[in-house]
Amino acid sequence: MIVPQEMFPQDETPPDNKAAAAVAAALALITAGLVLYARTWAFAWDEGYHLVAAWLIAHGKQPYLDFVFPQTPDNACWNAFLLRVFGENWRVPHTAAALLTSAAVAMAAGYVYQRLDLPRNWRASAAIATAVILGFNTAIVEFGSLQAYGLCLFMIVSAYLLTVTAVDRAGILRPALAGLSTGIAAASSLLTAPVGPVLLIWMLITNHAGGRVRKLVAFCAGVVVAFIPLLRLLFQSPHPVIFGFLHYQLLYRKVEWDDASLHNLGEVLSWADSSQAVLLVLLAAAGIIFIRKNRPNSPLKSELYLCGTLALVVGAYLLTPRPTFTRYFLFTVPFLAIAAAYGLYAITERLANPPRPWFAATILCALTVYGLTSSLFEERDDMIWKDIELTAAKVREVTPPDAPLLADEMVYFLLNRMPPSGTELEDSHKLTFSDAEAMALHILPRQKLDLMIKADRFDTVEMCDDDEITRLNLATLYSKSAKAGNSGDCQVFWQWANASTK
Repeated sequence: MIVPQEMFPQDETPPDNKAAAAVAAALALITAGLVLYARTWAFAWDEGYHLVAAWLIAHGKQPYLDFVFPQTPDNACWNAFLLRVFGENWRVPHTAAALLTSAAVAMAAGYVYQRLDLPRNWRASAAIATAVILGFNTAIVEFGSLQAYGLCLFMIVSAYLLTVTAVDRAGILRPALAGLSTGIAAASSLLTAPVGPVLLIWMLITNHAGGRVRKLVAFCAGVVVAFIPLLRLLFQSPHPVIFGFLHYQLLYRKVEWDDASLHNLGEVLSWADSSQAVLLVLLAAAGIIFIRKNRPNSPLKSELYLCGTLALVVGAYLLTPRPTFTRYFLFTVPFLAIAAAYGLYAITERLANPPRPWFAATILCALTVYGLTSSLFEERDDMIWKDIELTAAKVREVTPPDAPLLADEMVYFLLNRMPPSGTELEDSHKLTFSDAEAMALHILPRQKLDLMIKADRFDTVEMCDDDEITRLNLATLYSKSAKAGNSGDCQVFWQWANASTK
């Protein structure tokens, strides 16, 4: 990702080629690490329905109208495009998302290198520190290549850069692109929804050139363009669309999750267990406090305030989903990392005599890498895509091509099989509706699914949930079974045990 020079004010001092090369090398290393992880170990159980949705769209289906989809659609449409162009493999969207995350890291580091008002000897150190604490943040490494996280990170960082440079220019292109970027992020995941309003309000308050009304209209027009895929579907059939991207999230996520509020509290308190999170927040706070007390008239102050505001508002908003998860808060990391780079500079300048930028940055980078390594080591035995591929291979071995199959979403994706209607989203089985409503929303309630299983409607059943396997007595319904995958967490059942019990 090459950041246009006009995104930042021009530096009158001659370029430091060695420093720039060091920053470029750090960014290349981070990109290589993110792509390697994305193509080998990156895995999350609930990414299955995202991939199935993209596969269905690539094969001509429409989200909400043809299958239930509890998200806004832009990222699924983007992944469908990738699958069409580069092949139907999980590494395709993983790689693209990792590259987008890497681009977000590069843009944040470039912003620190070129725009933060730092002494010349601090620029490379601060930029590399920003790149490392952002690119090697545990949540970003583990989830930056999954679902909509990579695309959203790229878009919210792009929107930030466009917004802070738009206030000094009279044109409307930057506000329009900023609105488009925040719109694409929100139209890919509503977890990023507050970013757009915060940036818009800040731009209108801080604007130094051009008309505020024109910029407001341009920003809003960009947002509308980003939501065209959703609006088109909404006009076709409002009921399933509103249910999918809005009602499902607001009303039905917490079904069968009675302690969602306590869970959220635990997720909030767990941030103190992460050395990366504690260090990031403290350094960001130090940077904002330092510039407020010591450089109150600096033009940079309002931008660091914007970073802090984005982190606070987005963080508070992410407490509202029931349930929420710590990985959601990775959307605050880019803004905290920018402020933290200034905090590193401020603390080192005060405590070290003489200050050593490279030494301070090295310590921060080492602590960040240590935190990442520790987390990855603890998760070394977790399920990964290789386990699901082995499971899918067993399903393929025992299931005729046209035989009915009940499986997890990822297995459908790996086998390039169209899921039976209502099974595209496993989590939706917990919902109970009338037959007519369930059909309209493309939902298969668990009670009806249980009857289908017991009536031998599926030649093969694949599951990775031991409790469900026990509840359904699959070992007695099917005469043959096998554990699949290196972890052995998934089981495949085939060949009906007693035809007389149908």
